[in-house]
Amino acid sequence: MHELAICQSVIRQAEAVAREHGARGITRIRLRIGVLSGVEPELLARAFPLAQAGTLAEGASLEMESLPVRVVCNRCEAESEVPANRLLCGVCGDWQTRVISGEEMLLETLELLTAEESEHV
Repeated sequence: MHELAICQSVIRQAEAVAREHGARGITRIRLRIGVLSGVEPELLARAFPLAQAGTLAEGASLEMESLPVRVVCNRCEAESEVPANRLLCGVCGDWQTRVISGEEMLLETLELLTAEESEHV
């Protein structure tokens, strides 16, 4: 299950950001995941509790947003949103397209627990 390794990597990145900002913990991680990224959101959600144990993200919530596939046509230069299994231009129907969105996985936002906030908890 490579989703566990992905979760661990995301948490390492989130912890680096948290330390950089002097945070005492991470309360929320929000990801944007392209449908062509090869990442299964359901498996990622199942792996997350295992990966977060003993880290600054322990107890944090995980939110995921699915990103659609977008292509640009090499012929007419139009951009369009297309189904993952049909990468044809949405305007002219040509097959010579380039994927410009939908393959990525982005760490969009983090909510951090600051030292001041943890004193009031």
